[in-house]
Amino acid sequence: MSLLRIYCSLNDAAQTCSWALIDTGREAVLGEGRLADLPRRAERIQLLIPATQVLITRVRLPPAARRRGGSVLAFAVEEETLGEADAKQVIWLGSKTGEGDDTAMLAVIDRKGLQTWLSACDAAGIRNLELHCETLLLPRSAGEWSLAWDGREGFLRSADLEGAACDCGDRSSPPLSLMLMLEEAARRGDVPAAIAIYLTAPDAAPDLAAWQAALGLPLRLAGFWDWRKASADAGIEMKQERRPWRVPPAVLARLRPAAWMVGLALAVHAAALMTDWAQLAGQQRALRQRMESRFRAAFPEAVAVVDPALQMRRKLAEGRHAAGLPDSGDFLPMIEKVALALKELPPGMLHIVSYESGRMTLELGALEQAARQRMLTRLAASGLSVEDAQASGNAIPGAASRAAGGIVRFTVRAL
Repeated sequence: MSLLRIYCSLNDAAQTCSWALIDTGREAVLGEGRLADLPRRAERIQLLIPATQVLITRVRLPPAARRRGGSVLAFAVEEETLGEADAKQVIWLGSKTGEGDDTAMLAVIDRKGLQTWLSACDAAGIRNLELHCETLLLPRSAGEWSLAWDGREGFLRSADLEGAACDCGDRSSPPLSLMLMLEEAARRGDVPAAIAIYLTAPDAAPDLAAWQAALGLPLRLAGFWDWRKASADAGIEMKQERRPWRVPPAVLARLRPAAWMVGLALAVHAAALMTDWAQLAGQQRALRQRMESRFRAAFPEAVAVVDPALQMRRKLAEGRHAAGLPDSGDFLPMIEKVALALKELPPGMLHIVSYESGRMTLELGALEQAARQRMLTRLAASGLSVEDAQASGNAIPGAASRAAGGIVRFTVRAL
């Protein structure tokens, strides 16, 4: 596994940088130069931000605030950063172990400087970056604090997700910020058993006796440390706020011909649908005109023609009645068809039969679903339509209304 680690100062222009190429089982390759000249064969790429340019702080947050991302988290640290919330990029690192789920560890970074480097890396073809902080790259043993020291300043890692920069110290006097952090840890009951000091420059070793007397706890020299040679597994990635998804301009350019083809196909399809609809509407008007013409030819005395099919059925029924013939909508033909459809029902199942103007309403006792479906199928096969008795005359084949007490009521009408 190869790793390219890029050390970027957010205060500098994103033109040159120090870098280290770390490959398992090989000596690390170190260098310095432009982003465009960096090695390209690394499987992972880390953007390492100096410890002095990352503020790691703890705050209490409701769970919903973490899901909202940096735009909301920036206001949670507004008092500590002493600046505009929009100018800071705030990243949620995780929860503080043993202090409840509402205690969150946040990393605060200058938004403009970070975006400058990210844009420069993207322009140089360096993508899929892992964002790391130098503070969390420092090794730490359980129960100890780790201090990286160059003789005058450095940075401290006090927990897996916690640390801070330290300055204003010398060989005989520890940094004042370190003493203040120890006092804060004492108030929380979280004082370390010792502090391991990692040297980052030659002749940077402090006077351990003087520092121990000032700090009041054991110190030990842990050797020399350099971010360039830290293992590839060291550190904790700071998850950036997910950017809105967008299609790169180059992809859009390649997709433009396909989009034109899809748009043209949709336009042709819409035109075909409109043409088909216009033809069907014309056929419907022509059919109605023929029906109306035939009705007027058969009954020239008709004043108005509203529904030719219905008026033709009524005139046909009147003609049959005048000739002494029954019509399919009369009581006797309808009751005969209903009786044949209900012949398999138990005796006494039919409670009420009422007839009026070609409509017959039936009330039956509670029916099983299978028996009810068979009855409706036979009624439809005999030339009757079944409609909801509570509807306003709209035919609903196979529909029925269930009244109180399990009574089934429906209306049948001759087709």
